[in-house]
Amino acid sequence: MKMTWIATVAALAAGGAYAQSSVTLYGIVDAGIEYQNNQPGGSHSVTRLASGNLSGSRWGLRGVEDLGGGLKAVFVLESGFNLDTGTSAQGGRLFGRNAYVGLQSQWGALTLGRQQTPLYDFGLQFDPMGIATNYSIIGQDAGFTSRADNSVKYVATFRSLTASALYSFGSNTGAGSFGEVPGSPRIGQEYSAGLTYAAGPLAVGGVYDETNLGLAATGALTGAKIRRASLAGSYAFGPAKMYAGYRWAKALDGATLPGNLGANNVSNLYWLGLGYQIIPALSLTGVAYYQDFRGTKADPWSFVASVDYTLSKRTDAYLNVGYAKNKDGSNLGLTAGGSGAIQGSGFGTVSGSENQFGALVGIRHKF
Repeated sequence: MKMTWIATVAALAAGGAYAQSSVTLYGIVDAGIEYQNNQPGGSHSVTRLASGNLSGSRWGLRGVEDLGGGLKAVFVLESGFNLDTGTSAQGGRLFGRNAYVGLQSQWGALTLGRQQTPLYDFGLQFDPMGIATNYSIIGQDAGFTSRADNSVKYVATFRSLTASALYSFGSNTGAGSFGEVPGSPRIGQEYSAGLTYAAGPLAVGGVYDETNLGLAATGALTGAKIRRASLAGSYAFGPAKMYAGYRWAKALDGATLPGNLGANNVSNLYWLGLGYQIIPALSLTGVAYYQDFRGTKADPWSFVASVDYTLSKRTDAYLNVGYAKNKDGSNLGLTAGGSGAIQGSGFGTVSGSENQFGALVGIRHKF
């Protein structure tokens, strides 16, 4: 009887371990005060409260359930919001940052839903500013912050090598623009794949992305697409870390690249940056971005310097300073999105072809 009781308790304990699950509430709140000159519509300067600067403000739920045999069920629901107004970000979507469910094992994770693309993952690793909402590479190309509706994504890491692939049946249906159109399967399709090697101080990677921009409502530009390919690397030595990268982009069949310098254009984007940890609580980052639009001289630069000071394990304060230099008709500003912006990038956020200076001091809390 004693042995039977012990066996029963052991079986119940094993069953409880088999069904272990957890749900975590997490988030980031980030806001600051910003000054910028040469605003659209008159070249005036502005001082304003800015939300989501180093990190987009968000809250989310992350869940995992152990299914046994090394297999887990996972889900993420992540909602972005504007801290200055209390409104939802990502076009008013409830879970616009991420909304997916899937399975995970030692062979990788397979997830279904709205999720960030391998191009976004690549930018998070190799942009010195870590895809900051403002004052980062996404001012030059908002593709580095892309998410795809209706997508299937696979990510696997084997020792030092991480591979990812994504396919979307309609990458932006929530915005009412393109995707999942009966009889027109190409509209809104997106293919993306990335490969990264990271060992010790060295990391290198490459990514490819192709997105169809056909309009579902009118059927216009059904073959329009943008192709992007990027290579980048980073190397850490002592308290410093260097970054370098290159991104090629081509618009086809009537599509237009961010910058709006004509349909079917080609551009080359380069960046070089350095991060330095002065003391454990204080870090500096500096980066230069340059974009060459083929066949034009409208090739803008943007320069960013950032100081970040850790106040606690969850809270930090920061100062960002940026300068966008335009020429021959380019109109790059420092702020991604906003009124008049082109495809969510920084283009169109400065008056005419003026240069722009900006400075931002803020605080960020993670929970």
